[in-house]
Amino acid sequence: MRHRFITAAAGLFVAVVCLSTVHAQVIEQVLVRVNGEIVSKSEFEDRQLAMLRGRPELANVTPASAELQRAIAEVTPDLILEAVDELLLIQRGRELNYALGDTQFRDILENIKKSNNLTDEAQFQAALKQERMTLADLRRSIERNMLINQVQSTEVTQKISVSEEEAREYFDSHRAEFSTPSEVMLREILIEVPSTDRGFNAAQDQEARARAEDARQRLLKGEPFPRLAAEVSSSPSKANGGLIGPIHMDELAPQLQELLGKLKVGDLADTIRTTRGYQILKLESRTEGRSRTFEEARNDIGRRVIEGKSRAAMQKYLDQLRAQADIKWRNTELERAYNQALTKRRQQAGVAPPPAA
Repeated sequence: MRHRFITAAAGLFVAVVCLSTVHAQVIEQVLVRVNGEIVSKSEFEDRQLAMLRGRPELANVTPASAELQRAIAEVTPDLILEAVDELLLIQRGRELNYALGDTQFRDILENIKKSNNLTDEAQFQAALKQERMTLADLRRSIERNMLINQVQSTEVTQKISVSEEEAREYFDSHRAEFSTPSEVMLREILIEVPSTDRGFNAAQDQEARARAEDARQRLLKGEPFPRLAAEVSSSPSKANGGLIGPIHMDELAPQLQELLGKLKVGDLADTIRTTRGYQILKLESRTEGRSRTFEEARNDIGRRVIEGKSRAAMQKYLDQLRAQADIKWRNTELERAYNQALTKRRQQAGVAPPPAA
């Protein structure tokens, strides 16, 4: 189980299962053995289903659907790599004598019930049945996750440190990430100019411009912007009194940034021509941008540097476990998919493959 209950799409479930032999076999088909423990065909198909049922476009596909076949081919390399890596980490956790105690399991169980609003045992059992799980299955799943997380933490993450030099180097090269851009709230009135395939009609353009100037003069005389926007604006924002935003200033065109930069809060800008017509803008509010100092950002910097170093360190750690493991493949296509995903994962982590034995 995944610490929460998920409802599977029935059509997709049938499609994935029908691509294989029936699960109700006495003997499981073995895909790969890792130090004597197996990844079975039915277990791997469950992984595929869990991944694919989150994609609504596949809910009603048939077993022979080319769309389903492509989706399975797309997710399979990462899933088989994940299955083997998880087994290696679980085995290492057992070597280190990690285990899920009864008290710890009960506490986790109570949290699951509470977070899923399962107020009585009958509801909980119904939810387990919907997931095609027993309580023992749930405990195994929780323990597997616990072993994986604990090994990752004690064997990898806790051994990573960040020096002052590394932190400052990261800060200097990522300053924009620690800055809050200036934001503005605007009100707008748009007087639209009708257009055709041949462009705009000059007379209609002049009429729209005159209407925009009239609206601007009414605003300058004190007419409430929200009321006038609701009356004359062609923009959807008229439903909200012409209000738009908040908008990051750095997301606006340079000319508009310059225009708004000259305004004080409450000012009206000059009428401007846009691709749709004539627009009147009022600066409703402005929040100035701010950059955090190194000291203010220190915790975030440390977390980000550790996250980056962890990916490479975790990949190297798994390579060590693989080098010591006895991995025997029973499916050559999945072995190729596994090696494909492993090469990609090493490249993403910036880790060179270990030297050949």
